[in-house]
Amino acid sequence: MRFDAVVVGGGPAGATAAEDLARAGRTVALLDRMGRIKPCGGAIPPRLIEDFRIPDSQLVARVRCARMISPSGRRVDIHIEGGFVGMVDREHFDAFLRDRAVAAGAARVDGTFLAVERTADGPEVVYRDRGNGSVGRLACRFVIGADGARSDVARAEVPGGDRIPYVIAYHEIVRAPLDDPDYDPSRCDVVYDGRISPDFYGWMFPHGPTLSVGMGTGRDGVDLKHATADLRRAEGLERCETIRREGAPIPLKPLDRWDNGRDVVLAGDAAGVVAPSSGEGIYYAMVGGRVAATAVQSALATGRARDLALARRLFMKEHRTVFRVLRSMQDAYYRSDDRRERFVSLCHDIDVQRLTFEAYMNKRLVRARPMAHIRIGLKNLAHLLGIVSPVHT
Repeated sequence: MRFDAVVVGGGPAGATAAEDLARAGRTVALLDRMGRIKPCGGAIPPRLIEDFRIPDSQLVARVRCARMISPSGRRVDIHIEGGFVGMVDREHFDAFLRDRAVAAGAARVDGTFLAVERTADGPEVVYRDRGNGSVGRLACRFVIGADGARSDVARAEVPGGDRIPYVIAYHEIVRAPLDDPDYDPSRCDVVYDGRISPDFYGWMFPHGPTLSVGMGTGRDGVDLKHATADLRRAEGLERCETIRREGAPIPLKPLDRWDNGRDVVLAGDAAGVVAPSSGEGIYYAMVGGRVAATAVQSALATGRARDLALARRLFMKEHRTVFRVLRSMQDAYYRSDDRRERFVSLCHDIDVQRLTFEAYMNKRLVRARPMAHIRIGLKNLAHLLGIVSPVHT
């Protein structure tokens, strides 16, 4: 048969695109390699839970406090007023999303993407079957590339897809120290310290009975495993049982183009949609999958390949400003330990806390508090210029 679409990659972006297309009555194949688990803190905001109908059964923890830790060891707790951030384990969460896509009507194919080839009737996705090693073909009208930051689909099919910048993230899933009276299973810790990461951050995110401990960096020569061991040692987690270790690239910037103008469109990490500064990716990946499905739906209905460009336009229309603000914050504060110290000091401010979490929870900049924005701007300038001492703020 010839599918309306073949989705390459079964993470949150690909599974969402496949489910949306299947629910719309389109024939879709979801090509994915089983057994992969992406390293990820696993945080999902309330808007994701609501927009994508995530059941409580998928939440392994509910975070109600974020602790920011500076290079000097200063700790600032930011409490989430009247809500929580959900935590998921990607091993089970991604499988849930794939299963839901299949239940909606998508055909699951366990294989490794090799190429897109074209015949007189349209594109065919060539893949290697993971079961018997044979080469198979999936005929289709459109292809959605959702195969990660080092996307083979992007490199082969979309201009600029071979030049996406990224950081390498590494984490270890460890047994949570639930018997430790100082451990709070409803708090995530974020460590801004050049000794852990010279250009990003380290994290400790609760997953119920387990804990994700890791860091990321875009610098060459950094030993990620050693840095994570240092983080575990500093936080008293070195004796916790290690369950698994995972590493993967995380893109730093959305690509300038997400489609080839013909029959391929990108989604999720393949399109570069991870939030700067925070590295948050699950929500933006799922939105990316949804807008890719919308673009394919439009192209199927109109027969116009240029409609594939809708995916990027729809995404950036809603999220461009947030990405720009977060990029500016990362560029300003992640460059040195002195700047990181000032950033954590700024996080102590109640205006920053409230607006940051309102924006994070709802995924849009909050405009209802203009005076708070003005105060934050002035405080931010004072910290960057060194007018305010981070020790006494």
